[in-house]
Amino acid sequence: MNRQIIDGIRGGAIVALSACPFAVLFGAVAVDNGLTVFDAALMSATIYAGASQLVGIELFGQHVAPWLIVLSIFAVNFRHILYSAAIARHIRTYSLVQKAVAFFFLIDPQFAEAIRRGESGRPLSFVWYMAFAGAIYVPWLVFSILGAWFGSMIGDPKTWALDVLLPIYFLGLVLGFRRKPGFYPVVAASMAASVAGYYLVGSPWHVSIGAICGVAVAALLPLPTVPDGTTEEAPS
Repeated sequence: MNRQIIDGIRGGAIVALSACPFAVLFGAVAVDNGLTVFDAALMSATIYAGASQLVGIELFGQHVAPWLIVLSIFAVNFRHILYSAAIARHIRTYSLVQKAVAFFFLIDPQFAEAIRRGESGRPLSFVWYMAFAGAIYVPWLVFSILGAWFGSMIGDPKTWALDVLLPIYFLGLVLGFRRKPGFYPVVAASMAASVAGYYLVGSPWHVSIGAICGVAVAALLPLPTVPDGTTEEAPS
């Protein structure tokens, strides 16, 4: 058990190093849009979804109707429905409460690492899961507060090129699955649909449009074959 805790903390700490600048960015943007340091901290602690937090903050600052903010955040977070479905078979031994906690912490790197660990045959224990999640969650909260507290010193995030952190962050996660069967056609379809959705429908709906098209292409692709000539179970 101790080994699983160490593995979880070590893996989560690596993710936290790349996520902390993004947390600082969120805190600075939150204060710039009228939130207090406490508001920014509470949002990071309870919502814990970087992209959705930024979308919400930007819409709050534009005084958009609350129902539209909720729908926009749902569009950004639609992928988490797919995450929970994909990871379900790896956490069947979790209790109902453990599953609820696990889904709260199911952010992008948590999903990616959990799937890699589960498909490699290593145990996806709740102890490892929470160690990995805690190593990301705590720094995220701390650096969100620091970003909010010292946000006025940062100025325009674009001056420091902080606005490119999110695309680079997601690109790294996607490339982690490049050896999966069907990776390239699925990514190509998702990318094309997302770009088209961005120009034809608008943000943030292009995120869900790209995800749905990617899933549709993945479902249409033939199952990969194994050496004995049979087909593998559809990848999650």
